[in-house]
Amino acid sequence: MTNLPLEFLQREPAAPGAEPWLLVLMHGVGSNEQDLFGLAAYVPAHFHVLSLRAPYPMGVQAHAWFQFTVDTNGTRHINVAQERAAREQLERTVAQAQNELGIAPERTVLGGFSQGGIMALSTLLTRPATLRAAMVWHSRLLPEVRSLQAPAEQFAGKSLWISHGTYDNVIPLTSAHAMRDHVQALPLALEYREYASAHEIRPDELQASMAWLDGLR
Repeated sequence: MTNLPLEFLQREPAAPGAEPWLLVLMHGVGSNEQDLFGLAAYVPAHFHVLSLRAPYPMGVQAHAWFQFTVDTNGTRHINVAQERAAREQLERTVAQAQNELGIAPERTVLGGFSQGGIMALSTLLTRPATLRAAMVWHSRLLPEVRSLQAPAEQFAGKSLWISHGTYDNVIPLTSAHAMRDHVQALPLALEYREYASAHEIRPDELQASMAWLDGLR
């Protein structure tokens, strides 16, 4: 692949003969596609890995999926138009990659850290037919997405990984609890984990999430 709606880095599957899957990774605020691409070496060999760059520049090598502000009481307000546009760009990027690679939605997983996790979860909740599962590290559910959620029956057969740090000082643990409580009402397979960590992916968390990824069928 040479051209997609979003800039990307890729790793081809390293398991010849196996039916390939697609993992799309999305970084957090102020980072870029190099960030989570560093995890590619740990991703199961039958996955084609795409690490995407968010569309809105913040500075040198720094990008965001959408801008937001935080009130003094901690309440966050997102740029709704940017979030919607980014989600649409993401959907086009995933669809084009699936088409070019010959990988069906049933073998596609979206994963993200922090704001990238928001994008993965939002896509699962609004367009579940476009993917098999989402992997959400240290993130939160956007209130703005709740009204856009697909009918519950569309989540049958889908899977979701949520993990968070008990000492996360950027996105509080209560955000993970809110995600967990929300999706428990849906007929999907939820794997929820907490780790004694801050706003970071620790080695044991990475190992467990990759084992979960490898177990998807």
